[in-house]
Amino acid sequence: MIPYGRQEITDFDIAAVVNVLKSDFLTQGPVLPCFEERVCNHVGAKYGFAVNSATSALHIACLALGLGRADRLWTSPITFVASANCGLYCGAEVDFVDIDPQTFNLCPKLLEQKLLEAEKCNALPKVVVVVHLTGQSAQMAEIHELSLRFGFSIIEDASHAIGGKYQGDFVGCCRYSDVTVFSFHPVKIVTTAEGGLAVTNDPAIAERLELLRSHGITRNPALMTHPPDGPWYYQQIDLGYNYRMTDIQAALGLSQMERLDAYVARRNELAERYDELLSALPVVTPFQHPDSYSARHLYVIRVKENSTARSHREIFECLRNQGIGVNLHYIPVHIHPYYEGLGFRPGQFPNAEQYYREAISLPLFPTMSIEQQDEVIARLAEALQS
Repeated sequence: MIPYGRQEITDFDIAAVVNVLKSDFLTQGPVLPCFEERVCNHVGAKYGFAVNSATSALHIACLALGLGRADRLWTSPITFVASANCGLYCGAEVDFVDIDPQTFNLCPKLLEQKLLEAEKCNALPKVVVVVHLTGQSAQMAEIHELSLRFGFSIIEDASHAIGGKYQGDFVGCCRYSDVTVFSFHPVKIVTTAEGGLAVTNDPAIAERLELLRSHGITRNPALMTHPPDGPWYYQQIDLGYNYRMTDIQAALGLSQMERLDAYVARRNELAERYDELLSALPVVTPFQHPDSYSARHLYVIRVKENSTARSHREIFECLRNQGIGVNLHYIPVHIHPYYEGLGFRPGQFPNAEQYYREAISLPLFPTMSIEQQDEVIARLAEALQS
């Protein structure tokens, strides 16, 4: 089986982890801040806080921005459920903005339309989570302009996009957002096995992120209600969570970061080769916006309805049966049973639902060989023509 994604673990990665295992610190040691600094330096952000998952990072980012009950969070329906669930964790109401059919990202024009309607009934969002699907940045300049006009905060869900760029700057520089969140799950661009990281340029948000990821506990005397009782002293000053990343995970991430640019470059090479070799087949290859240099976490084709003898599902199953580990990213969040229980219904976000009927994620990972890619293309051609 050729998987849709696969991590690479090198001898250098293993050695980095073993060094931590032999050290005095397995959890909160000196490697974690080195990893955080490495990511911040790469993307151009001032502050970074590593946590045990991108889901946790999204949660504390929402809390750091003051999201709570009676507030609203909007996001894209084409994303993993965590991009929406983070709002529910805070007690907020969640809603969606339909996607741009070309980029698969949240559509700025549809966002503006929805904001204008929401403004009329005093129902504007407090936070908009902008998802950079497949690694391609959304149109952040336009969305940021809307945030200034309508008064909402922006979280970039860049789980797919570390190493990508927008308007020449790395995704994560927070030029157009309050917080950016990365994922380090094994199938992502670089991995810490499990893990996430939130970056920001705002010192007040940074203070909140640091506090919330570790039980709301501080050892900083400046934040305490009275002088410390002694050198052992700490205070819980907020209700936080045990969302910390270990030094073991950080060591793996720090080692992997050395190969980030090479990984993204290789992913783009393979994607461009897909573009060329799939051009004669009845599929739509991914559109790349000129403002974006995608990290290419995923390569998503669309099989237009009624363009082939086989259905979308039949093509998908045929590829799986031939050892091609295709996937579908994602089922629109609003049609999951839990969200239907909140009042959402099919038909509300037609672009997202059309995407779901057509999308297939083909295998793409840095160690993929040309022979493997040729095999994927050959099996896809067969499935489309049968």
